[in-house]
Amino acid sequence: MDDIISRLRQELQTNANPETRASGQRFFKENEKVKLLGLKASVVKKIGKSYLAEIRKAKLSKDKVYGLCDELWQSGYHEEIAVACLWSEAQAKNYQPEDFKVFADWVENYVTNWAACDTLCNHTVGTLITMYPDLAEHLPVWAKSPNRWIKRAAAVSLIVPAKHGHFFEYVVSIADILLTDADDMVQKGYGWLLKAAAATREQEVFDYVMKNKSAMPRTALRYAIEKMPPERKKLAMMK
Repeated sequence: MDDIISRLRQELQTNANPETRASGQRFFKENEKVKLLGLKASVVKKIGKSYLAEIRKAKLSKDKVYGLCDELWQSGYHEEIAVACLWSEAQAKNYQPEDFKVFADWVENYVTNWAACDTLCNHTVGTLITMYPDLAEHLPVWAKSPNRWIKRAAAVSLIVPAKHGHFFEYVVSIADILLTDADDMVQKGYGWLLKAAAATREQEVFDYVMKNKSAMPRTALRYAIEKMPPERKKLAMMK
């Protein structure tokens, strides 16, 4: 297993395509730091899973797997980060509260674009917080960070549990902190969180939007009400 990273990287390079790299770049803005090898997401997932099978067969410890993930994060390549997130998510049955420090280090030190942020936080971080709800207290702290990606992470880490009606008090707390943030990546993040929460708490989210719509940036507002009935969208969009 000592050469697993080098073998993974070689396989990713072998499957890289300049056209895929060029087309993938258009999903990121100029002020986002992203490095692409040029592989479709489905190919990256297939390759990542094949090496995950090796990891499981070798019965590597969780800490060893996190060490491999950290090495992949350090490269900055989108595809390697996707594999790192796949491997860390696969450790869910072994998660412990102290793992938050590991994941927080990745968010704070390596995340430089929306894809890395969302891939890590939607599942790895979100699953950990669902398992250990007290960890949600870290998210409002993230929301107050000067770093745009840490602020977005505060919101998107709760996307999945919020869809099921969980952590609504934190949904509101995070939205309150980020309410007037000028960064569109942050606006989209907390707007998405409100939209997710509306799946089971539409009335409460609608009331929140109506109360705050004069201060809420239009980008966040549109995200929040995206799946609401037309009459509610009309009311929310009225100035």
